[in-house]
Amino acid sequence: MAFKPKSAAETKAAELAAILIRIADREGAPVQIGVDELRRASPRLTPLAIGQMFRRHRDDLEAALAERGYTLVDYADQGPGRGMEFEIAPA
Repeated sequence: MAFKPKSAAETKAAELAAILIRIADREGAPVQIGVDELRRASPRLTPLAIGQMFRRHRDDLEAALAERGYTLVDYADQGPGRGMEFEIAPA
């Protein structure tokens, strides 16, 4: 199988998954992770990018979480400027 480089979106989705896992490891699950925590971890992840990564790469995010023993319970996005939040629990 030939090597296929990751797109920028796939790279950001992997970064989002890594940050979610790092926060869940640090704070313990179940945990609710808001956009402010994600932005502190990586300023490149704007709210718009986070929403797009979730919608386009949800399967990849859930697979990465499952590898570390977590599950995505819920994702809430109340629109621009109103906040978004991931809820992560042990698998």
